[in-house]
Amino acid sequence: MHDYSRYAIYVAPPPGPLAEFAAAWLGWDPARGAFVAHPPLPGLPRPIAEITETPRKYGFHGTLKPPMRLTGDIKALQADLAALAARLKPVTLSGLALTRIGSFLALTIEGDATPLARLAAEVVETLDPHRAPPSEAELERRRRARLSPAQEDNLARWGYPYVMAEFKFHLTLTGKLAFGEAEQVAEVLAPVLAPLLPQPFEVRDLCLFGEAEDGRFHLLHRYALTG
Repeated sequence: MHDYSRYAIYVAPPPGPLAEFAAAWLGWDPARGAFVAHPPLPGLPRPIAEITETPRKYGFHGTLKPPMRLTGDIKALQADLAALAARLKPVTLSGLALTRIGSFLALTIEGDATPLARLAAEVVETLDPHRAPPSEAELERRRRARLSPAQEDNLARWGYPYVMAEFKFHLTLTGKLAFGEAEQVAEVLAPVLAPLLPQPFEVRDLCLFGEAEDGRFHLLHRYALTG
């Protein structure tokens, strides 16, 4: 794992129809570390490759602990991650729904997302000693988003604005879409996704991802929640 520049803790769907479709939709399968042909979906305003260009390199995922450079050895992170997963219980939520978030589309939690927010906070705090501080350039890039005071505090404390009380879980499906495009893409995606979305939606493991030299993220290991 020494070839990876950053590591992240994500939620990724288990092997199955949703994971397979999402990999094809984005064009990248992080579990296999391979490009995947896009599905033929008529009615989109632009080619899928353009619509999914931004999220492709990350693979289909929901962020718990954002990508970070390590202060020490990956083995130390692995050990702490394994210990954390062993004491945390799986989380069961009502389901997932296709949602527009600003200018992009994602899957978000239906119903009460509090149990997942608590899990995410535990992951962020417990594993934070492994996170190297962000560079000044990274901090400046984040601040261009006009952060709120709470988000600025998170950036200073945790290296990322959208954690703890600012956490909003989502599995990204597109990059930024122009006015009117989000509705068009949603009309195409909704009937395809409907039979694939799990109800309930269960988070049963913590997924360690690594960023390779080409900037693409790979699923390195699943740590089952067994607490």
